[in-house]
Amino acid sequence: MELRVLQYFLTVAREQSISAAAQALHLSQPTLSRQLKEMEEELGKTLFLRGNRKITLTEEGMILRKRAQEVMELLEKAQEEIACSTEIIAGNIHIGAGETEGIRPLIRAAHALQKQYPLVHFHIVSGDKTTVLEELDHGLIDFALIFGEIDTSRYDFLPLPAVDTFGVLMPKDAPLAKKAVIAPQDLLPYPLITSRQMLRDDHLAHIFGKDAKNLTIAGTYNLLFNGSIMVEEGMGYAICFDNIIHISEDSPLCFRPLSVQVSPQMQLIWKKYQTFTKASQKFLETLRTSLSL
Repeated sequence: MELRVLQYFLTVAREQSISAAAQALHLSQPTLSRQLKEMEEELGKTLFLRGNRKITLTEEGMILRKRAQEVMELLEKAQEEIACSTEIIAGNIHIGAGETEGIRPLIRAAHALQKQYPLVHFHIVSGDKTTVLEELDHGLIDFALIFGEIDTSRYDFLPLPAVDTFGVLMPKDAPLAKKAVIAPQDLLPYPLITSRQMLRDDHLAHIFGKDAKNLTIAGTYNLLFNGSIMVEEGMGYAICFDNIIHISEDSPLCFRPLSVQVSPQMQLIWKKYQTFTKASQKFLETLRTSLSL
């Protein structure tokens, strides 16, 4: 399948119309229709549902759109890296990270590097461990900031100091808000909201022990802002890190630390044998220096 045809497919998916896509691509409508038909025949799948007014994607079409977008992003990234492969330190560095105060050393190193090399640009992609690992594996980001164990056969890593504390986000007028510190058993009668990564990494078993199987999990979040809305709307109490969401004085919510803490190692990781751009190499050097490693 040619990249040109993938671009045609993405344009049709965006415009939801053969005629509008043909106009945007400066192609005739029959030519574009033929290209799409040949693509469907090559894959042996129907990619579009053709209606009277607009075209929609089938399930297979949605899968192809996701992967086609990744291919185009990788191509653009490769073109940027090749264009910047001179002695000039320039280009884009993409970092995937969860919501954590632990990203601050990375931002400081990035800022220090930009003062020396102003043509280096940084892009932070927010997501949990599952999301950023997927983007790292697909080459869409250069580094990932994660907590917990990693597959050292696949990734190189740089340990970072973890500064987050597990606690509970709850309404200010909640009964438990009167406590300075929350014990795990205090939460047993209440519905809880956790990050999906907490469930996958089994942190609840560490915090609650044998009582973990008796917990009522009302929902999960990926990024805590959405989790805070769930708390505001009364779905339950959210277990989360501190310092990852701003709680103003007029907020209806408050945060209380847990008496039992989980301390997963925080680390910056990248794919083994990855060929770094000069900008990425300089960033790692700057970060190691700032951490005195």
